[in-house]
Amino acid sequence: MHTLKEQGVLITGAGRGIGKRLALGFAQAGARVGLLSRSQAELDATKLEIEHAGGAALRIRADVRDYEQLSAAVDRMRVVFGGVHVLIAAAAVQGPIGPFIEGKPKQWWEVLEANVLGVMHSCRAVLPQMIERRSGKIIVLSGAGAAEVRPNFAPFAASKAAVVRFVETLAEEIRDHNVQVNALEPGGTYTSMTDEIIQAGARAGTKDLEEAERVRITGGASAEKQTQLALFLASERSNHISGKLIQMTDDWKRLEHGNMHPAAYTLRRVQKV
Repeated sequence: MHTLKEQGVLITGAGRGIGKRLALGFAQAGARVGLLSRSQAELDATKLEIEHAGGAALRIRADVRDYEQLSAAVDRMRVVFGGVHVLIAAAAVQGPIGPFIEGKPKQWWEVLEANVLGVMHSCRAVLPQMIERRSGKIIVLSGAGAAEVRPNFAPFAASKAAVVRFVETLAEEIRDHNVQVNALEPGGTYTSMTDEIIQAGARAGTKDLEEAERVRITGGASAEKQTQLALFLASERSNHISGKLIQMTDDWKRLEHGNMHPAAYTLRRVQKV
């Protein structure tokens, strides 16, 4: 895959937030973008924005929690765009904010179903054709709490840590098929989740509340930088990188030509001494 031009890129959660940002960026880079979301209105708006800029997009209304819907979405991508060459799993929900002891089990399950099973469904749906083609890229969006403690966001943090370990494990299983899968931590950026944190107030905790207020004012990590990292992970320049957690704050540009220690850019743990 020397260029993304005319390549099929399926993005879940593409109707808003970071998923929409990446959809616009990949369309601008020449990819043919499959926009997957539960909201028809958001899909319509994103598709219109892409087409006004001269790009190509396909609306796919589907729920990542339903594997059959994901499978049907991949079939549509095959018919319209010739397949899925890149998957970006961006769909996620933040879930309850506040002390774990006050949460409801149903709310926890909703987070895990969307954020963990949704990623698994997406990967399972696209992998057969990638393996058959012997090429493919999967980018899973991680988030705050995957690599550090995040009190008052226990379900979300647990779900993001889970998908990072899933990425690490899946990478080993598919390594011989020339398919790479990585997790991308996009950094703090203004989305509807930011508003949810601000609305939660003190229940979010001082650290997260202050960060959300800062991001609301500054916008946080830029769409351009997020797209640059995603484009790198979707290109042949990153064929030697798989099973890694790459954060916006990492010096990721040096990874193109640098050797990586097997334990680098993973869910780090403190070794026993």
